[in-house]
Amino acid sequence: MKVALIGASGQAGSRILRELSSRGHETTAIARNPERIDAGPGVTAVRGDVAEGEALAAILRGHDAVVSSVHFLAFDPETLVAAVRASEVKRYLVVGGAGSLEVASGQRLLDAPDFPDAYKAEATAGAAYLDRLRALDDLDWTFFSPAAMFVPGERTGRFRLGQDMLIANDEGSSISFEDYAVALVDELEQPRHVRGRFTIGY
Repeated sequence: MKVALIGASGQAGSRILRELSSRGHETTAIARNPERIDAGPGVTAVRGDVAEGEALAAILRGHDAVVSSVHFLAFDPETLVAAVRASEVKRYLVVGGAGSLEVASGQRLLDAPDFPDAYKAEATAGAAYLDRLRALDDLDWTFFSPAAMFVPGERTGRFRLGQDMLIANDEGSSISFEDYAVALVDELEQPRHVRGRFTIGY
């Protein structure tokens, strides 16, 4: 596939880029500072900014899919959605957040009394972006929420997938960037959650 990856130099983005490259996909790796993008087979580093909608749309055009791995507070939702729409790429995957996941029926993680204040603004913006995507009828979007702890680790290929409930075990709720990247590229190659959200955890 020919994939455009926005935020390719970030923690999650760099692992997704590595996974895409290792599986033979042709990837346009987009970041504000392309010199920070890891080189690899099939990787083309390009400067792009989510605040520059028209320019971003031009970069995205002609790809089979767009993956967005950008902090939600770092962009205007309408600008990014408009850029993806204008590019005419229909498949759009978003590296989501855990805050909008449910910990009980109807109760989101971000609404829990002990949810850290430091992450509340980002989590709230992520939940709002998911709601924005759910209102769209012209994009084949997927919002992929990680576990509560989203951290560097190993690529084990062993994890659990779910829909809207936070996945946890006796040690808490966590997933490595590396295993998250495996599951995201799996979804690209074999779509199972088009116009929906899913999640991952150990």
